[in-house]
Amino acid sequence: MTQPFPFSAIVGQEEMKQAMILTAIDPGIGGVLVFGDRGTGKSTAVRALAALLPPIQAVASCPVNSPSLDRCPDWAHLTSTEIVTRPTPVVDLPLGVTEDRVVGALDIEKALTNGEKAFEPGLLARANRGYLYIDEVNLLEDHIVDLLLDVAQSGENVVEREGLSIRHPARFVLVGSGNPEEGELRPQLLDRFGLSVEVSSPKDIDTRIEVIRRRDSYEMDYEGFMETWRPADADLREQIIAARNHLKTMKSDEAVLRDCAELCLALGSDGLRGELTLLKASRALAAFEGADAVSRAHVRQVAPSALRHRLRRDPLDEAGSTTRVGRVVEEVLGEPA
Repeated sequence: MTQPFPFSAIVGQEEMKQAMILTAIDPGIGGVLVFGDRGTGKSTAVRALAALLPPIQAVASCPVNSPSLDRCPDWAHLTSTEIVTRPTPVVDLPLGVTEDRVVGALDIEKALTNGEKAFEPGLLARANRGYLYIDEVNLLEDHIVDLLLDVAQSGENVVEREGLSIRHPARFVLVGSGNPEEGELRPQLLDRFGLSVEVSSPKDIDTRIEVIRRRDSYEMDYEGFMETWRPADADLREQIIAARNHLKTMKSDEAVLRDCAELCLALGSDGLRGELTLLKASRALAAFEGADAVSRAHVRQVAPSALRHRLRRDPLDEAGSTTRVGRVVEEVLGEPA
């Protein structure tokens, strides 16, 4: 089976790669939204991320990837109670998907053949403890967006239909990608993404040539290309695992909390989700770099991706969100040392 293009082999797009690594270290950051031009590696990066994610322990036949038998839902018909190691799930949610496919529905086959009401899990069940990826997320139908908002808020999928009353955990990292020229994202869903990244086509000729060279090598000499890049992906995976462990001992002093609060206040971001996301992302970055504590430099580095999508729109301000965040970061935190 052909594996996706290696994450480590992606040329450029450093902010996008960093954002995805941070969510792998701390899923509580809340996911990544990647907006930009077509053909800039958005989908490639998401599918490549799966190879970097540490495996999970789960009950072999549990449809929601429960880590232990006592956490399996009552409606699950388990055929094996063995605890196995499996890859972290990365589930695609396609455009045009039906509500039943997302949340689950009555198992028609069992209803017709056995006359029993049984639940057929949907994509939200498969994505529990993993990632849910939506390409062209800004084109998703409104009623599906509403479903995702409810589940993202509660961490639980509730199905009440056709005589069924089903609940199961549905905690996942939401990753979305899209082209802003094709439409904007609803503010309610936009706010559910922890980090937001803007990507564009490389402007220098050498970078574009390297992109072509690597992609052509992947397609023409797959085995040789993967042999070259698998070790780099393996090293990055070990860094993520080490950072997850280091995260538990990471310190964030009062000065860092003040920096987060002052930045969000200066930018006029709504609510307190911006501060919390900024702190979590800064902590994950510090853990990835092996630092003993979160510093102002970490806050400065992740501020654009944590805050650019939380700005109130000012029709008189022609500067882009990234420029506005950068300007406020310099005003509040000062220029980098």
